[in-house]
Amino acid sequence: MTYPRSKRRASAPPTGAATTTPREGTGLHSATKALSALRREGLVRAVPGVGTVVAERPAPGVADAGTGPALGRERIVRTAIELADAEGLPAVSMRRVATTPSTSTMALYRHVPGKTELVRLMSDEVFGERPPGAAPRDWRPGPELAARWLRSVYGRHPWMAQAVASFTRPTASPHTMRYAEWVLHALAGTALPPYTKLHIHLTPFAHVQGLAMAGDMETQARQDTGLSAAEWMVRNEPQFDAISASGDYPFLNSLFEHDEFELDLDSLFEFGLRRTLDGIAVMIGETSA
Repeated sequence: MTYPRSKRRASAPPTGAATTTPREGTGLHSATKALSALRREGLVRAVPGVGTVVAERPAPGVADAGTGPALGRERIVRTAIELADAEGLPAVSMRRVATTPSTSTMALYRHVPGKTELVRLMSDEVFGERPPGAAPRDWRPGPELAARWLRSVYGRHPWMAQAVASFTRPTASPHTMRYAEWVLHALAGTALPPYTKLHIHLTPFAHVQGLAMAGDMETQARQDTGLSAAEWMVRNEPQFDAISASGDYPFLNSLFEHDEFELDLDSLFEFGLRRTLDGIAVMIGETSA
C-alpha cells in the first residue's frame, strides 16, 4: 500500500530500528572507498575469519615478510617443528612461531591460514624427512619395516602422536598418503581383499600410535613431577601394597612373586608388533589355502 507523502513524513521508525541519514550514507561510502585505496597501496589486507587488518611492514634491515627471502612457508613450518620438538605441540601457535623469525603474527597469515593448516604442513614435512626406501617383495617385512620406521619418526618428533591421532579423520597430505601407499604396495602380492589390507596397514599404525602417545604422556609427567618412572613407582609402592594386601588380586600379585622384570614401551612395542604379524601370517595362510 502507498501512503500519502504527509503520512510517511509523520511516521517514526520503530524503537531500536537502525536508520541511515544521507550524511551517514556518505560516510559509509567514503569509508569503503578509503579501504579500497588502502588495499591497492598494500597497507591493509583481508584475513579470512578475522577481517581487514593492517599489513605490517618489516623493520629496517629485515627482508619483506611477504616477498623477501627472510620468511616463507618452508621456514615457518621448520620453525614450528623445532618449537614442537622442544616444547610439545600445545606450545605451537601462530603468535609463538612468529617470535623466532622476529616478524609479526599477521605476516605468517600470508603463508599459512592458521594453526590447523600449520600442523598439517608440519606432519607432512616430518613424514617426508627420511623415506622408508623401496617396499620389500615379501609381505611380512613390509608392515614390520613400516612400523619401525613410524616409531623412529615419533621418536624424533613425539608431538606427532597428537598431530595425526585421528583414524576417522586422516590427514590429507602427500607424504602421509605416500606412507600408506608404501604399506599397501608391500601387501600387493597377497590374496587379501583391499579392505583387509587397509586394516593390516592401520593395526600396526595404531599400535605405534598408542605407544607414542604413552611416551609423550610420560615425558609430560616427568616434566610436571620431576620424577622418573622408576622414582614414581617407588613413591607410590605403599599404595599398591595396601590394595594388594586385601587378597582380591591373586593373579596380579603372582606376577611379582618370582624374578623382577621391567616393563617398558620398547618391550611392549616388540611384543605387540610380532604378535600382530604372527596373526596376519595365519590369516594370509588361511586365505591362500
